[in-house]
Amino acid sequence: MSYTQILYQIVFGTKNNAPVLLKDRRSELFKYLHGILQNKNCHVYIINGVENHLHIVTHVHQSIAVADLIKDMKVASSKWIKQNRIFKGFTAWQTKYGAFTYSINDKDRLIKYVENLEERHKTLTYREEFIMLLKKHQIDYDEKYLF
Repeated sequence: MSYTQILYQIVFGTKNNAPVLLKDRRSELFKYLHGILQNKNCHVYIINGVENHLHIVTHVHQSIAVADLIKDMKVASSKWIKQNRIFKGFTAWQTKYGAFTYSINDKDRLIKYVENLEERHKTLTYREEFIMLLKKHQIDYDEKYLF
């Protein structure tokens, strides 16, 4: 038996930051992604997003590679969005993503952060937020390859 408790904040956006994830249909997408994660034995704490990107807070089952999980979520949800015509103008997810780890002690603060996305993005762009997260987690990056 293996024991892990790694909390992930997964962040990814629409291709070219297209503002197509309209609020009235986002909850359907969140439920769909929640189902994918549950089927992979991940514990989901919250999924939220704005017009051009999503944040997912989840525990990832120790048998799953995070990169594979994100790829599976993107591929399945992209197909689902297009088949069901959930978001007009949606073409794909961006190829890049962020996966940031946290202690379980940060769970409540992280959930609040994700709950308040819409309010925060009234004054902060996705790019600014993503760079802030990279810096906070001391991840080296080159801005020309971010989006």
